[in-house]
Amino acid sequence: MSVTPLNIGFDNAVSAERIVAVISADPSPIKRLREAALRHRKVVDATNGRRTRTVIITDSDHVILSSLQPGTIVERLHDLMARKPSTS
Repeated sequence: MSVTPLNIGFDNAVSAERIVAVISADPSPIKRLREAALRHRKVVDATNGRRTRTVIITDSDHVILSSLQPGTIVERLHDLMARKPSTS
């Protein structure tokens, strides 16, 4: 399995293949999810001190916080997957 890095802002990247969901950080259930992940030490803060706008959930149950808009990350992920050669 190859690793395709996805830029999530401020020179931070996450493996695109490991992403399960890209979610807006504002809804209350997402805030509770963040708090639970903090208790379990599964949070990666990639906001560089800025406001959290996006929460990225990975297949390892890690919660990654980004200050980029969710639409920006989804667009980058879509562009990255469109450029990736298929292995069939």
